[in-house]
Amino acid sequence: GNTVAAWKTIADNEHFYGFGERTGLLDKRSERQTNWTVDALDYNTITDEMYQAIPFFMALRPDLCYGIFFHTSHWSQFDLGASQPGVWQMQTHSGELDYYILYGPTPDKVVAAYTELTGRMPLPPKWALGYHQCRWSYDSEDVVRSLAQEFRDRRLPCDVIHLDIDYMRGFRVFTWNPKRFPNPATLLKDLKDDGFKVVTIVDPGVKYEPEADYEIYEQGLEHDYYVRQSNGEIFHGYVWPDRSVFPDFLRPEVRQWWGDSQKALTDAGVAGIWNDMNEPSMNDRPFGDHGDHIWFPMDAPQGPADEKTTHAEAHNLYGLHMSRASAEGLERLRSGERSFVLTRSGFAGVQRYSSVWMGDNQSWWEHLELSLPMLCNMGLSGVAFVGCDIGGFAGNATAELFARWMQVGMLYPLMRAHSALDTEQHEPWVFGEQTERICREYMELRYRLLPYLYTLFWEAATSGTPILRPLLYHYPNDAKTYHLHDQALLGPSLMAAPICRPGVEHRAVYLPEGIWFDWWTGERYVGPTHILAHAPLERMPLYVKAGAIIPMQPVMQYTDERPVDELRLRVWSGMGELTLYEDDGHSFDYREGAWATTTYRVSSEVDRTTIAISAREGNWTPPARTVIVELVGVGEQQFEDDGSDRSLTF
Repeated sequence: GNTVAAWKTIADNEHFYGFGERTGLLDKRSERQTNWTVDALDYNTITDEMYQAIPFFMALRPDLCYGIFFHTSHWSQFDLGASQPGVWQMQTHSGELDYYILYGPTPDKVVAAYTELTGRMPLPPKWALGYHQCRWSYDSEDVVRSLAQEFRDRRLPCDVIHLDIDYMRGFRVFTWNPKRFPNPATLLKDLKDDGFKVVTIVDPGVKYEPEADYEIYEQGLEHDYYVRQSNGEIFHGYVWPDRSVFPDFLRPEVRQWWGDSQKALTDAGVAGIWNDMNEPSMNDRPFGDHGDHIWFPMDAPQGPADEKTTHAEAHNLYGLHMSRASAEGLERLRSGERSFVLTRSGFAGVQRYSSVWMGDNQSWWEHLELSLPMLCNMGLSGVAFVGCDIGGFAGNATAELFARWMQVGMLYPLMRAHSALDTEQHEPWVFGEQTERICREYMELRYRLLPYLYTLFWEAATSGTPILRPLLYHYPNDAKTYHLHDQALLGPSLMAAPICRPGVEHRAVYLPEGIWFDWWTGERYVGPTHILAHAPLERMPLYVKAGAIIPMQPVMQYTDERPVDELRLRVWSGMGELTLYEDDGHSFDYREGAWATTTYRVSSEVDRTTIAISAREGNWTPPARTVIVELVGVGEQQFEDDGSDRSLTF
């Protein structure tokens, strides 16, 4: 028929990772993975098709690692020994078998090669690394002002407030509801003055209104920008605005129009766009009528005139190109300022344009546990800026679940809490004083770690390196890491072993080879070993490797609250190195050389530890600051940072 396939032998002790957005465990051996974007509402541990379709995986066994990028946007599937033990298969509804083999022999080399091929993320604005608060919906100006005031009054750090669909006039994209948000520019300016950025949701469905004065609809109709069926009729489906039509984002002129249409939002001060429902998701009748989920007809023509294809090939690309339109438009509209883009759907290379969240999860302990392997596999698939909705989107989190989720969320590259219309509120303070106190501690830790985090984002932007990493990424020859889904590394040095079950205050933790220290107590361990960690509700087990250098800043309520006048380097005895990356955090000047790097090296002998600091490189100079070098468990020294090299001995 229209299917081509290939079969390969599975080697002994071979394991499979990546595959983009996937539920279940980290290792996908003996499973099938289908690449077809869908609205995966109510997904669980055995859900196959998801919001993202990234036909890439990594195969790992001791001393060998390789990647496969299946270069097809048609429906495709990997069968990792589910049908025939000892054999893996790839198949696609396409006329050709086109794939890349990416040789390692280690995971970092495979990810670097894959992202060299498909692209790497741009540096986001530093504020996007802060805490994001979202709900469907903060549905009026008064509610948003009250929310912002609560965060500042309670000293809970927060940088971003997201507005869901109710900010729009009748769910019409690129509009403001005149009753709920009568003065959006004034609101967003006031929020900006108090340290908040605003991100607004945008869906691809444009309300079908031939008799009304809806400029966006009329523009798209006039220029023939909407997807048509093979018989020439404009296709429609039902989404939030009721009957809707959909832009053909594969066409450059449509992307230009859509990106420029964001001006209605950016003129009011919007700093980022959240692209939703872009699998695309729609029904065959109004949402309240229990309609069936539909897609564009598979033979619907899409793309520019000189490169026409059908929806069968374009389906998986829809969210990717919507994100591209958004990102490129924001760069034109927000002159000189980096913007934040978030998408639910995408394809290989989506990291070039957008961050990604894992869609509509549930307030279940199972979904808390799912989050780490989901995000780690996304990172191994080239998408580093990822997150899950803290607390769960659908359902009601308990105080214990929310506290534990906030601890894990501190590790997420994208730290956003979100909740659904028919749930209880999910802000930190609604769960009582104890939970609020725990949330504050981990939110503050996130902000203290921003220099370390920003450096990890720079590494992702320059080499494709994941920010949140499974242990196998750094320990590929340790078979004990191959199935370890409930521990993760934030960069190379910090390892977390969160609690993902109710009522649990102890858990087994695996420490790979080397010397490890408890972040909280300083207790020393020699790996490889298993330990039993004590984890009362206020503590997430967190470990740091010998030789680690972790740059930290003072706690702030938002990233630009004040200049960083104190940089603390927490150093653990051993052998290690860190290159700290810095720039202004908001402009594109770094592209022209306005950045700075400083390399720190630690070396320890029997009774002495030396920390060597290289001269700062680059054309950006940080604000005047004191650097405090703390050798954990020994003492600290400080100096005024003038960018020169120096050496400290403890």
